[in-house]
Amino acid sequence: MNQPPHSQHPHNPNESQDAVNIREDIAFDIVQESVLGLWKVVNNLTRIRPSKRDRYRVSIFGSARMQRQDPLYEGVLHLASELTVMGCDIVTGGGPGLMQAANEGSVIADPEDLTRSIGIRVDLGFEQDTNPFVEQIYNHQTFFSRLHHFVLISDAFVVVPGGIGTTLEALMIWQLVQARKLHDTPLIFVGQMWADLVEWADKHMTEHKMADPADISIPQCVERFEDAVAILRTAQAQWQQKNQSP
Repeated sequence: MNQPPHSQHPHNPNESQDAVNIREDIAFDIVQESVLGLWKVVNNLTRIRPSKRDRYRVSIFGSARMQRQDPLYEGVLHLASELTVMGCDIVTGGGPGLMQAANEGSVIADPEDLTRSIGIRVDLGFEQDTNPFVEQIYNHQTFFSRLHHFVLISDAFVVVPGGIGTTLEALMIWQLVQARKLHDTPLIFVGQMWADLVEWADKHMTEHKMADPADISIPQCVERFEDAVAILRTAQAQWQQKNQSP
């Protein structure tokens, strides 16, 4: 008597699962290799630096939650206006709060539209839309590409009071200057909260030999927006002199 078809080829219940696992491992390796390959392409592309610009460009990092009636809003608006009068482009995250204050200050101080008010956004899914004072907008899907964009297009960074996102931005720029990935790039911290952060880093990092004193001195801490403007006025003059050299 003929055996039933299924009895001719005994089934191992683990066999198909092993095959699935092997295929998943191979697929993971392929995906990982492809993603790393894409990052290599991105790294190579970013070696092509943007062409020389006619205007100094300052990124301002700060809280998205600060309201217009807060004195800090007016302070950042005034800061951005002063820098715009100097001929600087202003770059922010393009959102509300102190980002809007900076973009607004840029637009108000530039009635002849000689400079740019720029926003570099990331899709958070819960934050408000781009503020109405952004003249040139860039949109990113990831924080990584967005932060890299700030680095690529900015000549100086001013960090005003903010939360976790602002702290991330501040520390990233600090680390890039410390690692000499950025050169001749002012990093200015405005406000006591950042002075406290630097003091904390000095206490816990340098005392335990986890950072050099020179690393801790990279951010220039100031209390007043006018002091930030003075630092950037000098930095802009040096930048202009360098760019005008043959």
